[in-house]
Amino acid sequence: MTIAFATSARSTVGIEWELMLADEATGDLVGRAPEIMPALEESTALERHTVTAELLTNTIEVTSGVGDTVAAAVDDISDAIDAVRTQTDPLGIELMCAGSHPFARWFDQKVTEKTRYEKLIERTQWWGRNMMIWGIHVHVGVDHVDKVFPIIHALTGYIPHLQALSASSPFWAGERTGYASNRALVFQQLPTTGLPWQLDTWSQYENYIDDLVRTGVIADATEVRWDVRPAAHWGTIEIRACDGMSTLPELAAMAAMVQTLVESFSRDLDEGRELPSLQPWYTRENKWRAARYGLDADVIVDREGTQVPVREHIRETIERLEPIAVELKCARELAEIGAILDRGASYQRQVAVAEAADGDLREVARSLIREFRNGPTLRERVGLGRIDVPPES
Repeated sequence: MTIAFATSARSTVGIEWELMLADEATGDLVGRAPEIMPALEESTALERHTVTAELLTNTIEVTSGVGDTVAAAVDDISDAIDAVRTQTDPLGIELMCAGSHPFARWFDQKVTEKTRYEKLIERTQWWGRNMMIWGIHVHVGVDHVDKVFPIIHALTGYIPHLQALSASSPFWAGERTGYASNRALVFQQLPTTGLPWQLDTWSQYENYIDDLVRTGVIADATEVRWDVRPAAHWGTIEIRACDGMSTLPELAAMAAMVQTLVESFSRDLDEGRELPSLQPWYTRENKWRAARYGLDADVIVDREGTQVPVREHIRETIERLEPIAVELKCARELAEIGAILDRGASYQRQVAVAEAADGDLREVARSLIREFRNGPTLRERVGLGRIDVPPES
């Protein structure tokens, strides 16, 4: 099987953000995407941004166009959210995002009537119906197909960093899980998800996809949903490891970190340097540690098994990437990573709200709604290293 890797401008950025639809009074999920999607599809048909339905009727996804900078992609996302609010505000529907909803249950949700989703549920059954998860996807353009898998393997060493920073699913169906990112472990139960296989070349990837298509595992390459994967039709590498970000500035920060990491690895390849990669058993352990402990995890950072606090390694990484961020015009967005470390990731804020409210998870949902609304409506704060967080959190 031949899979063409599209031409893509180097280190351009695209962002996808999965959002929950919630009742403004209770914070519970509402399956009302079918009501608002026809008008949104019509109003955004000629725009750079798009709004689409997702697996469950309680979810929509907003997507940017191809951005020369993170700021351009984030502007598209903000425009998409503005468009969504023209439909949701009159209906009393709020928007929010986290890797999981604090208390909603899977059996109360409805699947979107769309052939590929119905096929997914038919195959995956209980696990598929339990996919009440929300995430972000960041695409970064790669200028040569031979770079794709070396960069993917190097990026797997940073999955725990990205996962810990984005972790926002400490609750599941009304229970505190003890995990910073329960989503990370739930999602990998589906076939063709989780960590990427150790493929070295594009031809090996083509053979892998051919094997799966011939045996009926998938219909095409888009059904391979690794934590880091090629998006051949866009000419990008796509990071899918992150929980849903709860605010727009934090989304921008993660996009900046991904963009600068990819560009740094691309430069290393240009200069003939071999990219770092960890043993698969280390990457698997790192992913679990980040899911369990979030920003308090110790991670394995080299093939010798050196372990360091992920907070420490994130700060070292950001410092190393700063010159590249300046060149890519995303230095202010990247600085927000330090702010996340200072004030706490979403999972930590959610747990703090729950504890202050004597375990009332409705307050957690309300705080997520407030955080989401405060971020996107203050565009000038994106990337400035500060956001409004409600006093309760």
